[in-house]
Amino acid sequence: MRLTCLKDNLSKGLSIVARAVATRTTLPITQNVVLATDQGRLKLSSTNLEIAISTWIGAEIQEEGSITIPARLLTEFVNSLPSEAIEIEQIDVPLGLSLKCQRSQTSINGNPIEDFPPIPTVDSGVKAKIDVAELKKAISHVVFAAATEDSRPVLTGVKVDITNDSLTLAAADGFRLAVYKGSLLESVKEDLQFVIPAKALTEVSRLAAGQSDDITFTVTPSKSQALIKLENIELVSQLIQGSFPDYNQLLPEKYDNRVIVDQEQFLAATKTAAIFTRDGSGIIRLQSKGSGGDSKLTISSRAEEIGESEGEVDATLESASNDMKIAFNARYLADVLEVLGKGKVVLETTSPSSPGVIKGENRDDYTHVVMPMFVQW
Repeated sequence: MRLTCLKDNLSKGLSIVARAVATRTTLPITQNVVLATDQGRLKLSSTNLEIAISTWIGAEIQEEGSITIPARLLTEFVNSLPSEAIEIEQIDVPLGLSLKCQRSQTSINGNPIEDFPPIPTVDSGVKAKIDVAELKKAISHVVFAAATEDSRPVLTGVKVDITNDSLTLAAADGFRLAVYKGSLLESVKEDLQFVIPAKALTEVSRLAAGQSDDITFTVTPSKSQALIKLENIELVSQLIQGSFPDYNQLLPEKYDNRVIVDQEQFLAATKTAAIFTRDGSGIIRLQSKGSGGDSKLTISSRAEEIGESEGEVDATLESASNDMKIAFNARYLADVLEVLGKGKVVLETTSPSSPGVIKGENRDDYTHVVMPMFVQW
């Protein structure tokens, strides 16, 4: 292999595939990155056996070839070079790469590509196309609600339901549930359901930053892998097998109390109250005062050894009893308020011991359910 490419292009490509490079692994070679010539361009690939990322960068190819090189070492070296052209040439003994850039020259030992796990490919399956902005919005609204512990592996993923031209993403960790409904650019040939790791979707959202091309999902017929294709980037993820909870049954059908507040005021008061939940309880109490459009929502917290905080925001209350009170985990409440963005927020409850529903006013594309905390009122 012999080629020339720009330092900035190579550096960007290495940063793209870096997130799929294994860190702690029993297979050390997965800490490498694959460099291979591919139809007049340089292809970079990495995998941690759960996800694989490939990207293509422009290069002047003199000789075809492929090799795998320690990712961290190569990245650090390339980033240290000036923004000029790099001459890359494969060395046979010992196997490695020679890199020249202006007055700098180095050689890095590598391994034959045959030693590297095959980068998975998805050649057939059901395809769905979605606008990049729509997908990023959908991911940001649900991915934080996925479980981070592996006690129930299926909950570390996001359930994806595709029917005709509609897309639904759902995530739950046993304490909260986030459901986002979006739309595809075109109808799919058959309905599709699968669970994809939340970490993979987080990477997709990161890779989609600054991109304008539509994104294509391809899911294998066996529903074991999904290919997400972006502009000059491909990510292949293993899918999670298992039965995801029926989230439609977890969405409350009715409410007794409905409070409408300003998102910015609500979030600011929540963050202030959260300061006094760091003793480990994490509890924020919400209680309504007044009725109708002259109501107030009180946001309070207290810690025995630290102190207590109480704030209030203007609210509109629709209530059967004119007395709404409920307690939530501070972080869970802040998470959903931040993703809702500016505007009016609706909180629907039935009792202090029943789940609360949080969503944007006049928004039917997103619903968030949070389990309450049990406190003495």
